Amino acid sequence: MAFLRRRKRPDDDPDTPDEDDDKTSKSHRRGRKRRKKNYSCLDNCCWLVGCICTTWWLLLFLYNTMPSSFPQYVTEKITGPLPDPPGVKCVKEGLEPKHPVVFVPGIVTGGLELWEGHECAEDLFRKRLWGGTFGEIYKRPSCWLQHMSLDNETGLDPPGIRVRPVSGLVAADYFAPGYFVWAVLIANLARVGYEEKNMYMAAYDWRLSFQNTEVRDQTLSRIKSNIELMVETNGGQKAVIIPHSMGVLYFLHFMKWVEAPAPMGGGGGSDWCAKHIKAVMNIGGPLLGAPKALAGLFSAEAKDVAFARGIAPGVLDSDVFQIQTLQHIMKMSRTWDSTMSMIPKGGETIWGGLDWSPEEGYLPSTRMPANMSSRCGQNMSDTRMCDPSRINYGRLISFGRNVAECRASDIERRDFRDVVKGNNLANRTCRDVWTEYHNMGLDGITAIPEYKAYTADDLLDLLEFVAPMMMQRGTTHYSHGLADDLDDPKYAHYKYWANPLETKLPDAPEMEIYSMYGVGIPTERAYIYKLTPTAECYIPFQIDNAAGDIDEHVCLKDGVYTVEGDETVPALSAGFMCAKGWRGKTRFNPSGIKTYVREYDHNPPLNFLEGRGTQSGAHVDILGNFQLIEDVIRVAAGASGKDVGGDRVFTDIFKWCKKINLKL
Repeated sequence: MAFLRRRKRPDDDPDTPDEDDDKTSKSHRRGRKRRKKNYSCLDNCCWLVGCICTTWWLLLFLYNTMPSSFPQYVTEKITGPLPDPPGVKCVKEGLEPKHPVVFVPGIVTGGLELWEGHECAEDLFRKRLWGGTFGEIYKRPSCWLQHMSLDNETGLDPPGIRVRPVSGLVAADYFAPGYFVWAVLIANLARVGYEEKNMYMAAYDWRLSFQNTEVRDQTLSRIKSNIELMVETNGGQKAVIIPHSMGVLYFLHFMKWVEAPAPMGGGGGSDWCAKHIKAVMNIGGPLLGAPKALAGLFSAEAKDVAFARGIAPGVLDSDVFQIQTLQHIMKMSRTWDSTMSMIPKGGETIWGGLDWSPEEGYLPSTRMPANMSSRCGQNMSDTRMCDPSRINYGRLISFGRNVAECRASDIERRDFRDVVKGNNLANRTCRDVWTEYHNMGLDGITAIPEYKAYTADDLLDLLEFVAPMMMQRGTTHYSHGLADDLDDPKYAHYKYWANPLETKLPDAPEMEIYSMYGVGIPTERAYIYKLTPTAECYIPFQIDNAAGDIDEHVCLKDGVYTVEGDETVPALSAGFMCAKGWRGKTRFNPSGIKTYVREYDHNPPLNFLEGRGTQSGAHVDILGNFQLIEDVIRVAAGASGKDVGGDRVFTDIFKWCKKINLKL
């Protein structure tokens, strides 16, 4: 029977791998490899997101649990001991609150909230449309643009919409989370002993014309009442007013309004300012206007936009992606009548003509940071690169670099004022980004560059030609001229009150006025423009960002000529009135109010740990400048202009003022 036993086949040997098992094993390994490959990609993505989130939350946890002094400890280990904040320094000297303080914010920096809106914004009641996180811009851009725009005919609220300024110190302490405006100054005043009972934020709707803030919101009346109350409750101590940027013009308007009889004015009488104001400390004020405002109204751009175009050409224009960003910005901003208060004032007398300007001979390289000036110094032998004779700042707008640099006698101009505009080019596809350029026609558009060069005397006519509806409202509320006779009864109208060249300062000989502004930063002064290719929906003119290069022509970059200033307001505009127009007893300052020029040389932060710097001269960052804050605290504590050092200048402001032939 043993012989009948079946013999094992090799396949049955347990030690011999089965062919099917081998196939299964191979396919399993291949599948495992395939699964591993597919899973690896997903796994890497998940792990990456997980690591980022975990790291973020860990850092956030550590930041909130570490001692508050730890960041300062790390900073001091890297950069050395930090100076005492101005508030701490002044407390050590024994300074205490004396005069109540009033802050007047400028354009853009004050928060705006919704009180009534259309259906698309029904969940935004009393939420910020401007300031804060700006989240609504990304969630519903069309709705946001609709609610931030004003009525194109009245300059007031569109039907069914009410957007109002945020009240209190929070209205403009921070523009966005982490980006301070008045917060640093408020904190340092608090260290000395100030609190909300003797600090007041004169918030207003910065979109409206100055007089319309009173017509709609009675803002000027509220400022008057609050100053009176603060003076009364602080033992009769007069107030120190601290306006910033456009707020300087707004408060200049207020000082005339409060004296004027009702109903146009506040009825306070000619001695109201003398009784209630100790000093007006203007910070970064565009008293004579700013070319940057002109560029914004003309083509919805400035130096930063021209620079962005140079990096990513077409992205901001309508011919790529059809997003029409600048057209929407222009449509909205041209309804903001306040912007017209900053058009350059005084004409060629102040800003220069085709062949001269007060700043002629100025070289940006002499005021640039050390690393930049050394680069320019290597090129000084090339007369074209740093030759001041080629710069004509008086030509605020030039069409073509050759026009900007040639002799005035070589410019042949065709007067655009006599040109008849063509047919209406607007169509349905352009209605959502409608600008008045669509009503000019081809003849009207081509006439603008044929005039070649525009001086300050041409600006109003230029804007009247390209934007008649905007200027119809603007000329009702503002004037940009130069008065021959300030006793003329016409200057009692509110349209002249925000122009220091067409109005008198109050009769308050004991009051002081300061012009405090940053210098040492290239600031926009004149532009080279070009005619853009015709398109269906477009802005026909734009800054020629191809004109100039810092390695070849330090005075011109991205189509913009720059001068001394705080990056937004030229030093000439911020300093002229206190340096000359109001200095001593003049027809603009009949009571002889004392004036002081205080310049703050820009010194950028050395590293990111210093934030925006404590010695910055930039237009907004200067509100965190320790020297400026110390000056404010000392004046608020009772010091005079002489006590804080009188004039402090780094530029040739007095030399430039001498070149301006203005009857005083």
